[in-house]
Amino acid sequence: MGVVWQARDELLDRRVAVKCARPDDARAAQRLKKEARYAARLHHTNIVAVFDYVAEGDACWIVMEYVPARSLAQLMQERGPLSPQEAGSIGCQIAAALARSHGEGVVHGDVTPENILVTEDGVARLTDFGIARALWSEVTQTGTTTATVRGKPRYLAPEVAKGKAPDEKADVFSLGATLFAAIEGRSPYGEFEHVMGYLSQALMGRVDAPRQAGPLTEPLTALLAVDPGKRPDAAQAHALLSRAAPPPAHIQKYAQEHRQDPQPSAQKTLRLGRTLTLPSPTLWLPRKLHRRHRRALSAAAAFAVAGLAAGLALLSPWSSQHKDDGKAPARATPSATAQAQAGAMGQATSADPCEVMDAASLSRFGHTELTPSYGQLSRCDVLVQKPSGDEVADAEVDFSDDPQHFDSGVPVRRVGNVVVASLQRDGDQCLRFITTTDRKQIVVNGKRERAGAPDPCALADAAADYAVTVLDKGPVPRRSVAWPADSLARLDACALLDPAALKQVPGLQQRPAKRGFAGWTCDWASRDGRRAYVQLQFTQDNDLSDNGKPAKIADATDYVSPKEEGDDSCVIYAPHRTFTDSVGERTIELFRLTLSEQGQKSTKVCAGAKALAATAAQKIAHSLPGK
Repeated sequence: MGVVWQARDELLDRRVAVKCARPDDARAAQRLKKEARYAARLHHTNIVAVFDYVAEGDACWIVMEYVPARSLAQLMQERGPLSPQEAGSIGCQIAAALARSHGEGVVHGDVTPENILVTEDGVARLTDFGIARALWSEVTQTGTTTATVRGKPRYLAPEVAKGKAPDEKADVFSLGATLFAAIEGRSPYGEFEHVMGYLSQALMGRVDAPRQAGPLTEPLTALLAVDPGKRPDAAQAHALLSRAAPPPAHIQKYAQEHRQDPQPSAQKTLRLGRTLTLPSPTLWLPRKLHRRHRRALSAAAAFAVAGLAAGLALLSPWSSQHKDDGKAPARATPSATAQAQAGAMGQATSADPCEVMDAASLSRFGHTELTPSYGQLSRCDVLVQKPSGDEVADAEVDFSDDPQHFDSGVPVRRVGNVVVASLQRDGDQCLRFITTTDRKQIVVNGKRERAGAPDPCALADAAADYAVTVLDKGPVPRRSVAWPADSLARLDACALLDPAALKQVPGLQQRPAKRGFAGWTCDWASRDGRRAYVQLQFTQDNDLSDNGKPAKIADATDYVSPKEEGDDSCVIYAPHRTFTDSVGERTIELFRLTLSEQGQKSTKVCAGAKALAATAAQKIAHSLPGK
């Protein structure tokens, strides 16, 4: 459609590509305008950017990013079939592009080798948005009736061949057909001299199985499902392809470093014999991450919310295995075999949650940044941001010693040695639970922070899929640097409040009701779970100034927050040490103590919370060097 020229932006001194429609073809001009309108909405590393649409007299143009590359069709013609690894890398990138496009409500409709550009370094770019919305130029005729079909028959989804408008699942089929052709050297419909042969196969749903796809056999089979309801969406296709044949490290790094989120700015001038205008791309300079402060949700509240949303049974290992003897439960020690096994958590304190996260793997959702010190010690986040630095979504991973058990209504699947449970979306959150071989759990939480953010379930799925890929290769990786000698991570939270201190809270049982991962959280409760509740948790934050009112407790300045967990509650934030984390952020390590006493005034509850915090601080001072 149209003619593409290479041109130069004289003001910005850069090459661009311009596409023009034939002056005598009004329909082509409309298609070109539609292509510009759709593609200009999409800003992604793997999508060729459209800068502007210009109409002057009978001529119309779109101004695009210049990409020095060959089409996948040219590569296939010059080199023959591609290896599954190379095709998989291209497929991963184009699936990421489609996920972004579909997230913006744009269906490409013509995903073919001709519309995929591949650079010398292997970076793949999707181009020609809007062409798919043009009528297919190869018109087929049966009798006296002329049928028009959108797309190229070799890569056409069966439902589109039957007359259905192309949708997101049709794009996924076309991507699968394109990758099939790249590997097998032919369409999944076979080889025919006339286009009617391909259409006939598509109408009957006859799709060949891949024979040379190796690790891509399973993903291609899924992408080429005849029933669109059984096909993955683009984000799921990306996960399948990434697991089977991930792009090389340099391409993943490129995707992270060259993310484009341009916004229109001042108009610049490009001279091509006549004057065209195009918005200059915005240069986004690195900025310090300004993290929105979050107060930690108590473990009891977090699990209660998850349980109510999913209808799951919460099983506590303390409910029947320990007598009420006032002693903290013993730490579970995994065997050496479990630690070395693929899919195992291994030793708790050295397991690194950030090693099962990857910012680049989530870059299709926006600008991403790994944040290792954003809450509990067992937690790691990837924040999704706008170019301005504003956070729009969060993929959070946390470790748990207490696997959840789900009812039959929760979809559960086995992937390698681990089991993944997928809960339904609950408002702006979506949870995935990965149960390891040594009966620990990785909790993945996709969260939308504002309107227009990525779908939280797509975010959670992508993060969970990356974690599963890591666990396919071995246990959870270890922390590269051991916890410092003075870190709270070296302590057991359950050992910081002794029976004498706990007796000051009426009705509170002295034996812990729940011990969290690695002993970094401990809960005590009354027998009925309502009259009294205490939680002590090790956590991290970058600012405590808005956590409550400063107060002197055990010769230190802590922060007191009355009624934070309810009218009869009080929370104490007790800073322990300050350090610079692995991404250069100033971070405060602290313990957070929560006390709730049913029916009591907050002043009395806060007095009790301060006394408990003082006891914990004194225990810490006697247990760690330099305190």
